[in-house]
Amino acid sequence: MSDTDVKLVIPLGTLPASTDASPQSVFLNLRISDYDSVLELLQKTEGRERDEYALIALRIGLLSLKHARGQIDADLVRHEGERLLLDLNHALAQSQGDIHDSLTSTLKEYFDPQSGRFQERVERLIKRDGELEQLLHRQIGANGSALAVTLAEHIGENSPLMKLINPEESDGLVSSIRSTIEGVLNTESQRILNEFSLDNSQGALRRLIGELTEESGKLKKDLAGEVKQVVSEFSLDREDSALSRLVKRVEDAEKTITKEFSLDEQDSALSRLSAVVTGAKDAIDANLTLDRDDSSLSRLKRELVAILDRQEKKVESFQTSVQAALEAMKAQRQEASRSTRHGDDFEDVAADLIQKEARACGDIPKRTGTTAGSIRNCKVGDLVVELGSECAAAGQRFVVEVKENASYTIAKARTELETAKKNRDASVGLFVFSQKTKPDEMDSFFRDGNDVFVVWDSDQIESDVVLKAGLSLAKALCVRQARERQAEVGNWDNMDTAILALEQEAKRLTKMKTWTETIQANSGNVLEELRKMISALEQQIEVLRESVAALKRT
Repeated sequence: MSDTDVKLVIPLGTLPASTDASPQSVFLNLRISDYDSVLELLQKTEGRERDEYALIALRIGLLSLKHARGQIDADLVRHEGERLLLDLNHALAQSQGDIHDSLTSTLKEYFDPQSGRFQERVERLIKRDGELEQLLHRQIGANGSALAVTLAEHIGENSPLMKLINPEESDGLVSSIRSTIEGVLNTESQRILNEFSLDNSQGALRRLIGELTEESGKLKKDLAGEVKQVVSEFSLDREDSALSRLVKRVEDAEKTITKEFSLDEQDSALSRLSAVVTGAKDAIDANLTLDRDDSSLSRLKRELVAILDRQEKKVESFQTSVQAALEAMKAQRQEASRSTRHGDDFEDVAADLIQKEARACGDIPKRTGTTAGSIRNCKVGDLVVELGSECAAAGQRFVVEVKENASYTIAKARTELETAKKNRDASVGLFVFSQKTKPDEMDSFFRDGNDVFVVWDSDQIESDVVLKAGLSLAKALCVRQARERQAEVGNWDNMDTAILALEQEAKRLTKMKTWTETIQANSGNVLEELRKMISALEQQIEVLRESVAALKRT
């Protein structure tokens, strides 16, 4: 049994983003010689089916080896952690809402201004003839209350207190207070007059005058002494005066400053600074010369030369890898050109992929190319995809036409797509051209109103992303039509942005077509643009899916 060749292109655009600039795909050209593996691979049809089967087997094997080494999928752990945090946040938000609703209901039951128990109780207390008014009337009312009876007993007209404070009673309290105050006032008035009389030698006024006279003499004498001492401190005739000491210190400071800033003194600050600057200049000149092998500039030159040598080796290795990849791509294209798939085979392969993608998104695909539709005896419309119940536009349909026929132009395809939409009661159409028979002016992807046109290569796995983008765009257009018919206001910015991005990626495919004509000179551009295109298309497909999911929740 001969060896089996398997050519795989492993896209990495769906892998989690990392901080390192890693490639988005790896091209493998494998020759399988293991007996069991060859026997298993030969059970699959040569071409796309065998390549997909080998790709799945390689992924399973790599994951098994990874887990056998005890590695942990950090991205999966992070994803699960984020999902757990989202669930926890959702549960906390729901619990907060329940507590808020319960607290609001309880507070409303007691404090509602119209029907609350607290308001009702307050009304019973403060209303006219209410409980509070009746209680106050019983306790402090004008007639017959407990307070009125008590006050009448203690401070009424015939009470002992009124008799005691009656000013007309000679033995009453008012008369006693009056006589006592008059006696105290007379006594204190006489004492104050004696204290301020100059005739009384022991009076307060005589003592104050004596003390003021004595203190005035002392103050004059002390002030004269202090003035004399201050004048002596500001005299230059005394060497120990404050002014003499200040002048001496200023002269000493002037001499020190002059000495420090003189170049004639070897130990002056200016001389030391000059020596430091000269040494630094010599060190810089020594490090910025190429004449010395140990200079910084020489070491930098050696490092740059080593880096350039390593970079040149990497470029040569990359060119070798690109050349090998180009040769493999050329061989793959030659094998694809010899493929016997045409007409219905191309339609079957495309239909299988479209049905698989539609079911994965929860939609309902159906092949209708052999049955008549709404137009009598008309079988136009190869597939119909009905949006699932979980979609925001559940029940909406779009029709798919798949053709590998060189006679189809864009105008003819547009006409047939209009007929297919009417025949299958669909509002959006998707036309799939074959890469082998597409019109020359056709880009890989473009949209015309509610019609989407894509070019798909059944023998190239990386071409699947274009077909997936067309399916996602057709579904998004169905959702938008449903929203417009219901006259609902929605935010279509994300969907419009994604549609424009898809059209831009289609233009990038057109540039790739030009580059492939001179593939040897533009191989790097082809690989880079192919990686960017696959990554951008998958991102925009995800944006469309998220937008449709967001509309589903509104």
